[in-house]
Amino acid sequence: MHNHPATKHPDLIVGIEGLDDAGVFRTGPDETIVQTVDFFVPIVDDPFDWGRISAANSLSDLYAMGAEPHTALQLIGWPRTAIPFEILGKVIAGGLEVMQEAGCTVIGGHSVDDAEPKYGFSVTGMAPPGDITTNSAAEPGQVLFLTKPLGTGIVATAAKHDKTSPEVVQAAIETMVTLNRDAADAVRRIGARAVTDVTGFGLLGHLSEMVRGSGVSAEIDTESVPLLDGVLQLISDGQIPGGTRRNLTSVRQLIDTGDVPDDMIWALADAQTSGGLLIAVDAPLADALEQALNDTGTLAARVGRIVERTFEHGPSGRITIT
Repeated sequence: MHNHPATKHPDLIVGIEGLDDAGVFRTGPDETIVQTVDFFVPIVDDPFDWGRISAANSLSDLYAMGAEPHTALQLIGWPRTAIPFEILGKVIAGGLEVMQEAGCTVIGGHSVDDAEPKYGFSVTGMAPPGDITTNSAAEPGQVLFLTKPLGTGIVATAAKHDKTSPEVVQAAIETMVTLNRDAADAVRRIGARAVTDVTGFGLLGHLSEMVRGSGVSAEIDTESVPLLDGVLQLISDGQIPGGTRRNLTSVRQLIDTGDVPDDMIWALADAQTSGGLLIAVDAPLADALEQALNDTGTLAARVGRIVERTFEHGPSGRITIT
């Protein structure tokens, strides 16, 4: 469908033919609108937390593209005869709290009767064309930063099976409800151009999109990759989501893992919800970006680097993990 007339327009800057987080449409010489949509089934027990996580996750794509969120539409699927509407009210309250924190106005939405509950948002933001960041602008020599720890998918799966502690679950919730707004502000101030957020495809999946889109390869230093407490033990215990398994299968041909333990590779492929930003920044600006992130209390983990794509790496590039 990428070549359908409905997906083409002279003012369409970023559309569905690429691998970016949101679409970008020029509305004037110095203005664009940035649009995205996301919703999912419950991943935590508390309905209020589910609403908060869904809102933060939906907003994340805009922050990854350099846009400020302005308006949102709620998307609700609800089994009206199976789960009381009182529970839905708590979900909505959580979502609205995070939208208010982001300064994003919820202007409406749509709901349907659905056998499985679903909740999320379609979000619209704005940005000058010069502020737009994409996942296809990485260049050799750049440093890779990650702004949140990995492992939310592993923890959510373990929680469903009662295989982890409330403290571990709460730590995962806190990282998922944290907006990527401050990280995006730091990116804007320093002038990094290559950004994506780490969500359902995991770190390896989203980095593979950056590598392919930019015509480069990448290296990951596992000793520098932040993980939620207890994640490696949960992986050893078999708490690996189906999405994480699919992620690793999809990137297996693109990665060189050397003697890195399998548990760490699973963590790199873990399907995240409302994960952090993955940023590629010019090496001379790396210290400044780290400082800008730290100034806002945002994690600034240097997890790797962008390198030249060689003939041996093939047309899709390679990710070397050490």
